[in-house]
Amino acid sequence: MDIKYHNRINDLAQKDYEELLAAVDSSSFGLSHNQIEKQRQLYGTNDLVQSKVNIFGCIKRAFINPFSLILFSVAIISLLAHLLMNESYGQGLSSVFIIFVMLICGDAIRLIQEIRAKKITDGLNKIIQTTVKVLRENKWYDISSEDLVVGDIVMLKAGEKVPADLYLKQCNDLFVSQSIITGESRINEKVAKPLKSSMNEFEDYTNILFKGSVITGGECEGVVIAVGSQTLYGGISVKQTEKSYSFHKGSSSIARVLLKFIAILIPCVFIISGLTSGNWITAFLFSLSVAVGLVPELLPMVVNACLARGSYMMSRKQTIVKDINAMQALGNMDVLCVDKTGTITSDTLYLEYYMDILGNENKKVLDLAYLNSFYHSGVKNHIDTEILRINTNANDNLHYKELVNKNPLLDENPFDYSNRYASVLIKGESENIQIIKGSVEAITGVCKFVEYRDNIIQVNEESGQNPYIISDELTEDGMKVIAIAYKKTESSIIEDNSNDFILLGYLAFFDSPKKSAQEAICKLQTLKVDVRVLTGDAKKTTVSICSRLGIDTSNILTGKELDNIPEEEFNVLIEKTRIFAELTPKQKANIVETLKQNGHCVGYLGDGMNDLSAELQADVGISVDNAVEVVKESSDVILLKKDLNILEKGILEGRRAFINMTKYIKITSSSNFGNILAVVVASIFLPFFPMTSLQLLFLNLLYDTLCLVLPWDNVDNEELSRPIHWTGKNLSNFMTRFGPLSSLFDILTFAFLFFILCPMVCGGNFSTLNTDERQIFISIFQTGWFLESMWTQVLILHLLRTNKIPFVQSKPSKIVFCVTNAGIILFTLLVITPLGTALGLCKMPYIYYVFLVLVVISYLLLVSIMKSFYHRKYKEMF
Repeated sequence: MDIKYHNRINDLAQKDYEELLAAVDSSSFGLSHNQIEKQRQLYGTNDLVQSKVNIFGCIKRAFINPFSLILFSVAIISLLAHLLMNESYGQGLSSVFIIFVMLICGDAIRLIQEIRAKKITDGLNKIIQTTVKVLRENKWYDISSEDLVVGDIVMLKAGEKVPADLYLKQCNDLFVSQSIITGESRINEKVAKPLKSSMNEFEDYTNILFKGSVITGGECEGVVIAVGSQTLYGGISVKQTEKSYSFHKGSSSIARVLLKFIAILIPCVFIISGLTSGNWITAFLFSLSVAVGLVPELLPMVVNACLARGSYMMSRKQTIVKDINAMQALGNMDVLCVDKTGTITSDTLYLEYYMDILGNENKKVLDLAYLNSFYHSGVKNHIDTEILRINTNANDNLHYKELVNKNPLLDENPFDYSNRYASVLIKGESENIQIIKGSVEAITGVCKFVEYRDNIIQVNEESGQNPYIISDELTEDGMKVIAIAYKKTESSIIEDNSNDFILLGYLAFFDSPKKSAQEAICKLQTLKVDVRVLTGDAKKTTVSICSRLGIDTSNILTGKELDNIPEEEFNVLIEKTRIFAELTPKQKANIVETLKQNGHCVGYLGDGMNDLSAELQADVGISVDNAVEVVKESSDVILLKKDLNILEKGILEGRRAFINMTKYIKITSSSNFGNILAVVVASIFLPFFPMTSLQLLFLNLLYDTLCLVLPWDNVDNEELSRPIHWTGKNLSNFMTRFGPLSSLFDILTFAFLFFILCPMVCGGNFSTLNTDERQIFISIFQTGWFLESMWTQVLILHLLRTNKIPFVQSKPSKIVFCVTNAGIILFTLLVITPLGTALGLCKMPYIYYVFLVLVVISYLLLVSIMKSFYHRKYKEMF
């Protein structure tokens, strides 16, 4: 804790309410409208760093990324070359201009998508954003938590997230979870009393609520004492640190591969060119231009176009990606952890039975359960909702109203994931009654007695009798069973750690498996996504439901068993287990973390408070639009419908976007590498450059422009059926296998042009020609290689976009087919246009096109053979 912050909180926590109001310049009526802006100027705003994105943040992400930085460096190198080279390089400034234009256009696409994503997120935040009741000028208003200022008086209730650091004015049975800060699932009770002395740890501040904590039970009013970056949590709403998405790591990995090739090529080309030409300055500048040619000029633009297309398509399929960088993690996910309730079951509980310990219907069990649920001020759950629904008809409604009036609440402990039960203390007719409701195992663990037909019987474990057998039978049938127990007491507050309760009976609920769940799980398994069930429900209930859905139930672990696993065996057992039951929130998060340590990309789908820690721990947190507010805010992806079939469609779109991005990067980088190798070889033997820097840059620009349609390309089902890995791991292998093949046919083309075609057209060898004739010779040569490079690059795009036979076993999308073929035709005709003439290109004789067709066919055949060997060795193309 920051010392300055610690001293201020210590001082405020020891003040009484009136002193506190004076310290923050507020009053018991709240702030006046005139004070609000003054307080905001003095103490800052309560902006949420993660969720509020301004235009400058969009610009930063759009223009400052590994790919843009590489292209910017290339532009600077090209500018340096222009400034230092002699007159023969007079076209260099045009090259610099084109690179900068492409850089700006590419990043502009990303910026437009970022702004569009911001608008979508802002619209989504209007639905899911935190609103809070605030007292201003003695009137209560509902405002966005971002509009809070120091001195505001706010009201909070169970299930709400604390929007700022608060001093408690008053509270009623207030319990909070500070797991966002501490990582612990322990529930803390808070009281509205000034501290007597200074505290060293923030957990000891019993009258202070910290931003990011969650109210699990009770309600309160408090005064805002710190906002935004001035809070303990540093202005971060839910996530303490921004996730290091695999997209960032993959982008950096790819950038490192390209930089590695540049670092190797520059000195090699410099030495070779210097030794052959004798002009070391020209050699140095030529080596820099080689670096320019290696980088795909439209790399940022194509990558951002793929991301934009993927995000749009996912939104159409009811999957909202809050952070576009999480899209790759969704596609790369190979383990999906889900809560049972509502994910693989119907999300609607039906109360089937209320019974005593032997299974006989018992109205007293239902009455005590109703009182417990009615007075439970914690976050409402499906069980409480269903129990409270019993008062809907007129007769029952009257009965339960009288029951509540006769038994007012004295004290309460909300549901605790450690104890696994909720407790209320009510005033009875003669004695106070403490009622507990929760898991069968937890309740029976604190019961010394059972009640049967109004008789209290002490449990005798040595007799071998099992009074809990009825609950075992029900859970084996897939019912969700909870236990009800009570005890009479003279105390007016709940006594902790009591174990002398009387087990009264059970409530049994039916939560039917979703009809679509089994089909969805099979689809996910087809996509190589392993579904793991992480639930707080009883083991037998979970096994019954999962077995009906075809989930492997041979290995199952409970929370208690997890705690007893030796550390050296923990990771292995977690890897083998598919079902985890009776878990606490902390145990869920630990399982997710262990799966990540085992090398998996883990997604977590949940919607309740008990899922929050696991959501934050996962590589990609997935929520639904009706989830608890704080869970939605923490998630990376939101499903507009809680259905695994929807998630399956989202995964497919995420994979499709990144496969198409990988296609472009691998194919283009290998083609550029092949061209560079050919240029280096030509520079050794030719008395002129095989293509000017402007022609080479323009060629790459034309090719990259065609590649802008790749986001709309089809992807083979085989490629979609496995998690994708956005990494530069195999990029160097791809470049070194397919790049030299391109160079081989480039050199063959050089030989044909230099020794056959150009002498035939110009009337002699290059050395025998005069200056004008040599210029024609060079123009024909450069045009010949320009066309051959363009044809092979575009057609190889079709060949390498799939593992299969192109156009036969795997067809490109219509737009890709039409655009690439139209591009070949138009760019072939370019040589006879004024633009072609300005670039130094010329009309070619017809015999050249015969040679061109033969070379292209031979090249495609050889690449097909290499593709087969490559796929056999590396098992994948992308």
